[in-house]
Amino acid sequence: MIRGRIQTIEPKTPQGVGFPRFFRIAKDELKRFPLYILLFTVMAVMLLPFFWTITTSFKTPGEAQAFPPVWIPSHFRWQNYVEAWNAAPFGRYFINSVFIALTTAIGGVITSILAAYAFAKMDFFGKNVLFYLLIGTMMIPGQMLLVPNYLTIIRLGWYDTYQALIVPWVANVFGIFLLRQFFRSIPDELWDSAQIDGCSRFRFLWQFVVPLSKPALVTLFLFRFIGSWNAFLWVLIMTSREEMRTLPVGLYYFVGEAGTDYHLLTAAATFAMMPIILLFLVAQRQFIQGVARTGLK
Repeated sequence: MIRGRIQTIEPKTPQGVGFPRFFRIAKDELKRFPLYILLFTVMAVMLLPFFWTITTSFKTPGEAQAFPPVWIPSHFRWQNYVEAWNAAPFGRYFINSVFIALTTAIGGVITSILAAYAFAKMDFFGKNVLFYLLIGTMMIPGQMLLVPNYLTIIRLGWYDTYQALIVPWVANVFGIFLLRQFFRSIPDELWDSAQIDGCSRFRFLWQFVVPLSKPALVTLFLFRFIGSWNAFLWVLIMTSREEMRTLPVGLYYFVGEAGTDYHLLTAAATFAMMPIILLFLVAQRQFIQGVARTGLK
């Protein structure tokens, strides 16, 4: 017969509950208060141009040019956006920007997936040397490639076409590097298990690696989309017809046409940057995860 005794355990009062804990938390927050002030100041300085642009887009012409400046319009003029939209073919500019940015981003993600998987999970002769050579090309300023790329496009007969604005930017070294670092964090044992079931490399890539790498893929897509959306110099060089212009180039010509109509200029700038802001707000969770997890084993 096993004898036992019941021991009454009195609940202990956790330390730091009540006023002592409150004072400790308050003390820690007071220590961080200067940091909060600094961060709030930096945030305010960075957001001030956006605030000024958006508020000016609702002002009257007099308020937009007033000195001292008027920060908040007396009444919001929504017709500024209608006037700015009709003052230039922004509908065509918007369609061109969306099409070129989407095509470039999707193509860049696909090519980066294929190249990054080869560098991360496959063994072949000269892999490291080739990868370092690719990384080295990131140190070459983009302006140095304008002339050879321009001559190539002219010889191919692609000037003033969508091919000239899309094809040269489909492959991206930064995308290969980003996805390679993420793919390396996927255990090799997963590929060994897939091999036992007769899975091929291509099937393993698209059914296992790609779904597991969703945050990194969303991050790369955002980078490529924003880069293509904001592209200016290459589009300016490679287009001559108005119907081939994108929003940044269209805004450049609109500045010369609108002159000092700052209420129209800021309205055009606002609806040009809104798609990027909305896209980031929708995908910010995946974007943050992709940046945080890239390169972690």
